[in-house]
Amino acid sequence: MDLLARSALTFGLICISAFSQAPEKKAQPGPSALDKATLEAYVRHLFVWGKAITVEVQDAKQSPDLPDFYTVDVRGTAGQASQDETFLVSKDGHKILRAVVFDIAQNPFKADLDKLKTQFQPSMGTEGAPVVLVVFTDFECPVCKQEAIMLRQNLLSAYPKEVRLYLKDFPLVQIHPWAKAAAMAGRCVFRQNPAAFWDYHDWVYEHQADITADNLGAKLLEFTKSKEKEIDTMQFNSCVATRATEAEVDRSMAEGKELRVGATPTAFINGRRIEGQIPWPSLREIIDYEIEYQKTAKNAGEDCGCEVKLPSPLGK
Repeated sequence: MDLLARSALTFGLICISAFSQAPEKKAQPGPSALDKATLEAYVRHLFVWGKAITVEVQDAKQSPDLPDFYTVDVRGTAGQASQDETFLVSKDGHKILRAVVFDIAQNPFKADLDKLKTQFQPSMGTEGAPVVLVVFTDFECPVCKQEAIMLRQNLLSAYPKEVRLYLKDFPLVQIHPWAKAAAMAGRCVFRQNPAAFWDYHDWVYEHQADITADNLGAKLLEFTKSKEKEIDTMQFNSCVATRATEAEVDRSMAEGKELRVGATPTAFINGRRIEGQIPWPSLREIIDYEIEYQKTAKNAGEDCGCEVKLPSPLGK
């Protein structure tokens, strides 16, 4: 090969090598979901949240489950109504995921189970049962009434030892004017006589159509007169007048919001979320499944931390 040909070949190899090693052009930075204003605008469009809705975007935090993502909490608020959303945002801010992350080594409902607190709540059924049903309810809600009747008629007769039911207050105060006051009154009954609470529960739902914000006080007097042996009327009236149980109801509502309860009734069956009324055959199918599952899993029910008890040297 002569000198000219060899020079041409060398030049060509240099050109090919230079071309193959040329650095790729970096993508131009686009809009980033890590910018709060950008994410707010995107979420508003996603959910059709207009100007009447206040949107609050929290600071991005490293995802505890996915190292390549941040978590960003977003809350939309209109009056007393609110909606919470959590997004997974990629490190470059270009992708967002609206997803639930599961750890295959844990109960899929562990996150909600850890938030459910049943200590000092109205309950019925067997303590230590393999299936725990926690219901967030509203005394003024017609659908809650239907579910309450279904549960009272069927639950303990079908599962006298296998299920424990807890009731949590979640009055939808923005649309139900007397629901919170009724919940507070129910707590007053529960303080005096836990067993009588269920009489109150049934009575309120039975008279739901006749109760108003204006006549609730008179209606409550009717109830206490019918239960003079079980309830001290003077003590009950003092409890209601001083709003002594409002903090308890507020805590229950706050817990519901933390669990992202947005409607009533919302039930948690060993942590499994069920929104709205569920037909008895469907509920029974879930309960039967959980009873069998817990025979080996033992990662839900009351031994999962759903009920917090004070430590005792007796171990009881």
